[in-house]
Amino acid sequence: MRSNDQAVQRGAAELAAVRREGRPLYWSVAIFSFFVNLLMLTGPLYMLNVYDRVLGSRSLETLIALSVLVAFLYGMMGILDFVRGRVMGRLGARFQARLDRRVFAASLRASNQSRPPEEARTALRDLEAVQRLITSPALMAVFDLPWTPLFFLGIFIFHPALGILAIAGGAVLVVVAIANQMSTKKPLETANAASFQSEALGAQIRSESELVHALGMRGAAFDRWQIARGASLDATIGAADSAGTFTAMTRTFRLFLQSAMLGLGALLVLEGVLSAGAMIAGSILMGRALAPIEMIVGQWAVFQKGREGWTRLSRLLGSVSEDEARTALPAPRAILTAENVTVVPPGEQQASLRMISFEVQPGQAVGVIGTSGAGKSTLARALIGVWRPAGGKIRLDGASLEQYDADTLGQYIGYLPQRVQLFDGTIKENIARMSMTPDDAAVVRAAKKAAAHDMILKLPDGYDTRVTANGGRLSGGQIQRVGLARAMYGDPVILVLDEPNSNLDNDGSVALNNAIKVAKSEGKAVFIMAHRPAAIQECDMLLVIENGTRRAFGPKDEVMKDVLRNAQQITATTGQAGGVQ
Repeated sequence: MRSNDQAVQRGAAELAAVRREGRPLYWSVAIFSFFVNLLMLTGPLYMLNVYDRVLGSRSLETLIALSVLVAFLYGMMGILDFVRGRVMGRLGARFQARLDRRVFAASLRASNQSRPPEEARTALRDLEAVQRLITSPALMAVFDLPWTPLFFLGIFIFHPALGILAIAGGAVLVVVAIANQMSTKKPLETANAASFQSEALGAQIRSESELVHALGMRGAAFDRWQIARGASLDATIGAADSAGTFTAMTRTFRLFLQSAMLGLGALLVLEGVLSAGAMIAGSILMGRALAPIEMIVGQWAVFQKGREGWTRLSRLLGSVSEDEARTALPAPRAILTAENVTVVPPGEQQASLRMISFEVQPGQAVGVIGTSGAGKSTLARALIGVWRPAGGKIRLDGASLEQYDADTLGQYIGYLPQRVQLFDGTIKENIARMSMTPDDAAVVRAAKKAAAHDMILKLPDGYDTRVTANGGRLSGGQIQRVGLARAMYGDPVILVLDEPNSNLDNDGSVALNNAIKVAKSEGKAVFIMAHRPAAIQECDMLLVIENGTRRAFGPKDEVMKDVLRNAQQITATTGQAGGVQ
């Protein structure tokens, strides 16, 4: 619990540091707010002079002069108000732009956990919520709030009774604002959580649309989504009703208070202790004094979402440290060493791999075999640097993987995951790893190495064929071959292929083995996590993992003989035991 609090404090300090970068602009907004609120006195003073001087003297020249001056002052106030709004808009945009890369990278790293935290899924939306708060009228009202006592002071100058009424009304609105915060906090949190769950379920159903259609799950999927959607709507309506109640109460009470101010002012005018101009001016001043409070109450949902977003971002950034700048190392050789590697999946308590050691040389292909859940995919994630070892080291040409920048390491290690996911874009863009400036020659070269070139050319638009996240018109085998080409793009020195032939037909398996053979001939090291024997046909070495530990490692033929001999001994022992029984 204490570590979580410390993480939130670290994240909040990082966010505050970024916010402080705009401190000069915040000060400029505060200065503009001073003059805007000072110019707000234009209306009351104009009314005071019109009622007490112009109407009494019946001077047209005075009225014209006052009107021209008031028009100029209101024009200046409008310009200053417009400028401070633009400054706040740019402050919010700069805050978001400054943190976009950091939050995006932190959410990606946190999403690699076996159970991604909520902060990882909502990070970008939380950043937008904070940005909307910075640019909202509600935060502008916060800059206006310190000048409320100035308007109350002006009312007191007219008459103490008017000042007391204004302060009492302001106190009631403050109490309403506090009650609004306390009563709407839980409904807003519930509404936001329910909305996120319904959106996530809808996105998951859309991503698996083919499966939903093929298995006749549309009705069931809709029913489940409708339940989540209904819960979201109910929670949203409840939160809106609660917030709307306080907003209506605030607006109604403020209007009543202005009428009460006029009534009390009229009484004082009848008693001869207040002028008619002061009565009107006092009512206008009170409306201006209470406007920031009313705005804050009305915009409280924006405050609440911004605050929740700030808290979740603080927790995320505090738990996921920023990548440090790394010294650029020379291009490594395909020498990969694991030294007593123990891997605990993020968010888990138990290790999936324990004390794994091996060394692979350039030109070698290593088959990693084992039963389901033995730890093969865990090893793949550790080899590509996604999951860092809890103990031991994985070294690439002598340097631990932590010494490489993440993007740089990705250029040296090609990865084909067990479930290949494409991105919305062209096949060329997917093979080029969504680079903004893809190298056409490198794309074609990678496709040829993966034996996918001819297959791609047969598509309607060849390399410019557009695909979706679920592959679109491509079959599972075609998607896997495009994924293999993506893994080979950029000439990486290490290839990590997790179940690379799971969706391939015989021709695809032959093409895969040819691609592995080419990679070996170029001095690369290849890891193949496999269940099917055809996938390890071109392997020189074999690593057998059992319950997260290394059972055997060495030349393929020797390891296979040992494994088969042990399997026969176990079978024979089991048979003898059965005979005794």
